[in-house]
Amino acid sequence: MAKKKKSTSSNTIALNKKARHNYNLTDKFEAGMSLQGWEIKSIRSGKVNISDCYVFVKDREAYLVGAEIMPLNAASSHVVCDPNRSRKLLLNRRELDVLAGAVDRDGYSLIATAMYWKACWVKLEFYLGKGKKDHDKRADIKDREWAVDKGRIMKNKNLER
Repeated sequence: MAKKKKSTSSNTIALNKKARHNYNLTDKFEAGMSLQGWEIKSIRSGKVNISDCYVFVKDREAYLVGAEIMPLNAASSHVVCDPNRSRKLLLNRRELDVLAGAVDRDGYSLIATAMYWKACWVKLEFYLGKGKKDHDKRADIKDREWAVDKGRIMKNKNLER
């Protein structure tokens, strides 16, 4: 009986690292994506960029806009590929109603933060968020630096004993 090889790689495909810096993120959502075959092959090879993408709700359906999935030359020679096309997100009706209400009434944005594998499906993690002002960003940097300095001070105090 052959043993199954355990994959040591992470399930994460792409991250949006600037999302937490530019937005106050509140509620987390997870959605499946409607993809074409050439997109799956490109995602497997890691040719994805979600740094400038967002989600919008239109006609009770959610779409991912601005995500770049670059086509492979060998896999997409017979298909016309649009790397920046909007991709439909698969959410249930209750989640779509919550998202539409938050965006329309409360002025939230839907920010994509991560794309990852869950079993054999590609999932998108996105958050409800509001944009930060410059003074909010400076306050976050100040708090983060203070936490590092506090850790150094406590480490030195423990070493002196």
